[in-house]
Amino acid sequence: MARYRGPKQKIARRFKDPIFGHSKAVDRKNYGPGQHGKNKRAKLSNYAIQLMEKQKAKAIYGILERQFSNLFVKATKIPGVTGTVLLQLLEARLDNTVYRMGFSPTRRGARQLVLHKHFLVNGNPVNIPSYQLKPGDVIEVRERSKSLEAINNSIQSRNSRYNWLEVNKASLTGKFLHYPEREDIPENIKEQLIVELYSK
Repeated sequence: MARYRGPKQKIARRFKDPIFGHSKAVDRKNYGPGQHGKNKRAKLSNYAIQLMEKQKAKAIYGILERQFSNLFVKATKIPGVTGTVLLQLLEARLDNTVYRMGFSPTRRGARQLVLHKHFLVNGNPVNIPSYQLKPGDVIEVRERSKSLEAINNSIQSRNSRYNWLEVNKASLTGKFLHYPEREDIPENIKEQLIVELYSK
């Protein structure tokens, strides 16, 4: 399946959760999209609930099934609670970190900026959105990209702060300090359901 490029709020309505930020569409129509959205009253099975949680996580972080399942396998091999480790690996992706640092207003935009080589990691250009950052890694906007209006507007308008990241707005640089604790990750994801799904 190719990457979804359609209306984001259609996906948010499917999960009845504003996963891409505040949405008037979700507030106004708190039922699924499509002509049968209002009439869907069937009780979901445990499998369907678990599958929906996985699909929601994939939609939030903008990744496809193969990448997600590979990350889950990697998470099972790392000591700790598998669900929490999975979310930490998702948060440590370069595109997500660029978004969290405020260099882009959306994860989609952050992915595009990374693909176009606008960022350096530890002084080296990286154009792989799924690049896994490690504690201590320094992310900076390339010199030739510091005049980009999209980056400057985003960094000035966003004030979100995360204790696992350090950002210098003046120099357009940031540092990945450590992996976040579960309670620090703001996403509304029930990771235990995802672990149960993959454990079947």
